[in-house]
Formats: sequence, structure tokens, C-alpha cells
Amino acid sequence: MDNITAFIDNTCMTQQYKTPVSALILIHTPDLQVLLLERADKTGFWQSVTGSLEAGETPYQAAIREVKEETGLDALAYDFQDWQASNVYEIYPHWRHRYAPGVTENIEHLFGLCLPSALAVTLAPDEHTRYQWLDWREAAPKVFSWTNVDALRRLGEKHNLVL
Repeated sequence: MDNITAFIDNTCMTQQYKTPVSALILIHTPDLQVLLLERADKTGFWQSVTGSLEAGETPYQAAIREVKEETGLDALAYDFQDWQASNVYEIYPHWRHRYAPGVTENIEHLFGLCLPSALAVTLAPDEHTRYQWLDWREAAPKVFSWTNVDALRRLGEKHNLVL
């Protein structure tokens, strides 16, 4: 058992803390329109679908669950890809209370979900208030996290484009 798994099993899941391992799913179309969601708890904070792992989940399973919860879409009905990449980032101080004492970093696994077109989605109102589809380059300055910008950059690179 690695250290992260031991931490999750022994600390986070038994004390109702969020797991410091998450998934970011960049939902996009073939012409690189990307879906952005505005956070309900932070007006003006736009992001891709994200979420922490729950007890016993893999990042892949969490990504599928988060897409369903946050958009109403079934990720497996479309072109869902594990990008085999992750980022470690510092958790914003105003969200650290959700994690076990002393936890300051999160590991975020990256996934892509290509839809045939910019579909309408059903938001989870407790998590997001609005959504929009934007060209991937226009989305980059709008998202609040550098990891989301990194995911957008990776999407462009998959299509031989530079952000």
C-alpha cells in the first residue's frame, strides 16, 4: 500500500475529510470548444468538472462519477480518456478546512471527454450556477486554477496547437 492510499484509508475516510486526490475532466468538442462551470461557492470562479475521490474509488471512477453529478452526462457514452497525467497543487487556504489537519497539497488526475457537439448540461445547483462553452484558448484566461490552464494546454498539444 502506498503512502497516499494509506493516508486515505486511515485518515480521510474515517474522519469525513476530503481526500487530497482528485480528478479534473476537460469536457470538449472535436473543434475544441470546452465546457466551463461557475462555482456556486465562489462567484466568478470558472473551472472544468473536478472532484475528490470517495472511499474506494480510483481516479478513473471518480472522474466518471463527477461528470454525471456535475453535468448529468454519462462519460462512458462518449470519448472518455484517461490522459495518464496529474498535477500536484497547493490547496487554497480558504478550502483547507475540508481536509485533514496539515494537508496542504492535492494530487489532481487529468481526463478528457470529447462530445460530438456543445451539448446542454444539467448542473448540480449546490456546486455550479452557470455554464458556458468557449474556444479552448478563450477558456484559459477565464479559469481560476493553473492546473485547469495546464489541462487546456495539453488539449491543444493533442491537436498540435499551442496555447
